[in-house]
Amino acid sequence: MFGATRVSPWTSHTNRHRLSLYSLSEHSSRRGMDGQAGTRSERKQQTRLLLIETAHDLMAERGIIATRTIDVSERAGVAHGTVFVHFATREDLIAAVVGVYAGRIAKRLHELAGEETTVRAVLTAHLAGLAEDEAFYSRLVMEGPLLPPYARATLLGMQSAISAHLAEVAEQEMAAGEVRRMPISLLFNTWLGLVHHYVGGRELFAPGQSVVKRWGPTLLDHYLGLLRPDGQGGEV
Repeated sequence: MFGATRVSPWTSHTNRHRLSLYSLSEHSSRRGMDGQAGTRSERKQQTRLLLIETAHDLMAERGIIATRTIDVSERAGVAHGTVFVHFATREDLIAAVVGVYAGRIAKRLHELAGEETTVRAVLTAHLAGLAEDEAFYSRLVMEGPLLPPYARATLLGMQSAISAHLAEVAEQEMAAGEVRRMPISLLFNTWLGLVHHYVGGRELFAPGQSVVKRWGPTLLDHYLGLLRPDGQGGEV
């Protein structure tokens, strides 16, 4: 997705035979160019990361679709054309931001939920992971259908990560009679729909604060009550 930085032929040990293509003056000017190329490469990567971080912050504040490339360049303190040096189109920038941050969220969810052995613990970890970047995640939820295809696929992959953890522990609790039997897909989608309803309406349900922290425990208890095998509600 990101593409490799293009390296000049004379900076590669494997391509030194290509030096014959250059004039004597070019050959003699090689002194110190390896270090300079490395520095340029590092600066280019730093600028790319700056643009991604800046775009992420703006998208969390204003919305993904509403954030313009000119807004990103101004906030980052670079020329507008610099954005297009790193991202050919606005859609490429969106895909890069979603890819990086959805990947981080998925990794964090895996870290939090990976060792858990109960449905409650996995879902608690899910909420904790979402709360760490809630503002941006809420934009993903609200604007998901409008995002470029690659960004939507990345979001789906993030959801699949937590679904896999939930399926493993839910099947164990179903076998033990602790959770009502149902298709895993419905079990997960019911939870996701509940969470997304509140996260997508965070300004309504928790204006000025984290909706996950405000409503997370209540949503968790309500959902787990729906899973009780006796159908009586309450906590599992």
